[in-house]
Amino acid sequence: MAKNKKSGSKKPATKPAQNRDDLARAAANASTRKQSQSKQKQGNVFQRFVAYLRGVRQEFGKVVWPTREELTTSTVVVFATVIFFALAFWLIDTGFLAALKGILGITLS
Repeated sequence: MAKNKKSGSKKPATKPAQNRDDLARAAANASTRKQSQSKQKQGNVFQRFVAYLRGVRQEFGKVVWPTREELTTSTVVVFATVIFFALAFWLIDTGFLAALKGILGITLS
């Protein structure tokens, strides 16, 4: 046994070796634990999925849905904006094309 320099007490230099029976029991317990954990995980997958769907349903309940009038107004605004920008880009494109035709003297057919 080796002496501890600070306290002067004797401590074993190495841990005592476990016998084969203890090692076999430990391996069997670890295997059993892994099997039960995998079964729990498989069972928990369905439970977690159901809990997820419940959470989704709760969140949908918190959503403030627009009224029919708000939805109609928003839709009209979106269509008007799209038409405005489409016309603006068409006019800009037509202007650039006319400028290029005048400057370079090309024709597109």
